[in-house]
Amino acid sequence: MNYKGPENFRHNHPDRLGVLVTNLGTPDAPTTSALRRYLAEFLWDPRVVEVPRPLWWLILHGIILRIRPRRSAKAYAGVWQPEGSPLLTHTAKQADGIREALKVRYGQDVVVGFAMRYGNPSIEKVMDDMQEQGVRRLLVLPLYPQYSASTSASTFDAIAKVLTRRRWLPDLRFVSHYPDYPPYIEAMARHIEAHWANHGRKEKLILSYHGVPLRYLLKGDPYHCECHKTSRLLAERLGLSKEDYLTTFQSRFGREEWLKPYTDETLKSLPGNGVQSVDVFCPGFSADCLETLEEIREENRGYFMAAGGEGFSYIPALNATRGHIDALVKLIEENLQGWHAPDNTPEALAARQDRADERKNSTYPDRDL
Repeated sequence: MNYKGPENFRHNHPDRLGVLVTNLGTPDAPTTSALRRYLAEFLWDPRVVEVPRPLWWLILHGIILRIRPRRSAKAYAGVWQPEGSPLLTHTAKQADGIREALKVRYGQDVVVGFAMRYGNPSIEKVMDDMQEQGVRRLLVLPLYPQYSASTSASTFDAIAKVLTRRRWLPDLRFVSHYPDYPPYIEAMARHIEAHWANHGRKEKLILSYHGVPLRYLLKGDPYHCECHKTSRLLAERLGLSKEDYLTTFQSRFGREEWLKPYTDETLKSLPGNGVQSVDVFCPGFSADCLETLEEIREENRGYFMAAGGEGFSYIPALNATRGHIDALVKLIEENLQGWHAPDNTPEALAARQDRADERKNSTYPDRDL
């Protein structure tokens, strides 16, 4: 095994703090071939689909990857932006905002990168880049407020896989979830209030989260509980009664039962139960993506209006809004506690090199260390 280290290691290379922000992922283009590559990586992850591998390989390659990429490519084309997919552009802007804020405190001694669990930029590529920049202490922040084994744990798996091939491991901290983090709740509340101030408030607020199979909950995954906790805290902050909002779950896949109530079925039923207008917000999505822009804003809006609804308003994700960046920066700074900025003054780096030279000359005078 050839363990990987920095390509041009020197003892006087500045040490830096690293913050790696991650999100789910995106295809490289809204094309059938790009979607096939992306879905093959995403759906093969055993954290995402907990089905015996031989059986799932046959289903994935024999059925799903022959049918779904073309349909998904069409959906992605409808939300694609000049800079790329919405998830990619929003996550890049979030990383930019975090980077600028942390530079005020740490200057050039902090490296902020962003990566996708599936697709590009890959976690391995970004971690390698951060290693070359001298990152010796790494904080990983997956942008999943509510923990699930299919998201947060899968990200940890990818981080661990990279580190198993490293010669020099960084100190590592990992933020697995933040469903009740007060600045996150406050950022959402202010975001929703601003939307209401500009667009008016509908009869009911729908809080839609990405779904997972029910059996994940039955096996002990806390995702369902954390989604409801986020909803409760957000509703309390907004001053809503239990009749003013609903928590639902979207994006189910396959025939087995997923977390209920389902977002699409709920929206189809509400007009018949006297609810003529709704606001929909997705607290579990830190950035707008296909599941919010196409599935909620377009597809589910169509279900609600076709069922007799009169008003439907999608409230955008927090994206790179100032309140969201401030909340993420606070979360990062709390998790960086005790990790002081390294001493990278010219004097300190020169002293470090002098000590290395002294060791080399006394023990390995003929080697370039």
